[in-house]
Amino acid sequence: MRKKPQIIIPKVEGKQKMIRIDADGLYYKLLNRKIQKAIREGYRKIILDNVYGQRYIGDSLGEGVQIVINGTPGNDLAAFCDGASISVNGNAQDGVGNTMNSGEIIIYGSAGDILGYSMRGGRIFVRKDVGYRVGIHMKAYKGMFPVVIVGGSARDFLGEYMAGGLLVVLGVGLKSRFNIVGDFVGTGMHGGSIFIRGEIDERCLGKEVKVTSPTTEDLDFLIPHLSDFCRYFNLSLEEILKERPFLKLYPYTHRPYGKLYAY
Repeated sequence: MRKKPQIIIPKVEGKQKMIRIDADGLYYKLLNRKIQKAIREGYRKIILDNVYGQRYIGDSLGEGVQIVINGTPGNDLAAFCDGASISVNGNAQDGVGNTMNSGEIIIYGSAGDILGYSMRGGRIFVRKDVGYRVGIHMKAYKGMFPVVIVGGSARDFLGEYMAGGLLVVLGVGLKSRFNIVGDFVGTGMHGGSIFIRGEIDERCLGKEVKVTSPTTEDLDFLIPHLSDFCRYFNLSLEEILKERPFLKLYPYTHRPYGKLYAY
C-alpha cells in the first residue's frame, strides 16, 4: 500500500518560512488545498516534490509567495498569477501563465502549447522548447507589460493575435539558424514585438507582420531581460548576443482585420 503523502515538518530559512509538500499520488484539488493552507499559515516558500501532472498549481497567487516544483506540473500552471514566483525543475504542460497579471515563472525544461495565453504582465522564462500558439492574445495592460523568453525553439502560430508585450526565441543549442520557429508566426498580430535570434523564411510569417533589424534602442530594452534569463539558466549573455543576430518582427497595422467588419 502506498504511504499517504504528508506535509513535512516546516523549516525556517532566515526570515522566510519554508515547507515541503510531497505531491506523490495527490489529486490536484488536494494538492492545491495543501498549498493554500500553507500560505494561510504563513509559509512563503513552498517546495513541491514528486509533482506528476497536477493542474492549476499556483493559480491566482499574489506577491511574496515562492513555489519550487520538482517534477512536471499539469495544465494551467500559474493561471491568473498575480505576483508569485514559480520555478519548475523539469518540464511543464499546456497553458502556463494563462491570463497572468504579474510575477515570474522559470521553467528549467520545456513547456507545452498556449504558454502565456492572454498574458497581461509578468515574465515567463523557458530554458528549452515550447509548443504551439505561444503568446496568443498576449497584451500589455495599463502599467503591466508581459515578457516571454524561450531558450530553444517554438512551434507554429507563435504570437498569434498578439496585442502587446515582448516575445523572444533564442534557439540556444540549435545548429541551424533556421527552424527556430514554426509557420504562421505573428498571424493576426497587431501590437507588441517578437525577436528571433537567427533567420526566418518570410513564407513562415503571418501576413500581418514585417521583419527588420533591431535598433540600438531595441537591444537596450532587450538586454536587461536577457541578462536575467542568462542568470537563471547559467548562460553567457555575451555569447547569446554575439553568436547570431536578432530579427525583429512587428505588426504593420493595429487593425489587421478591420475591413472584414466594416460596413
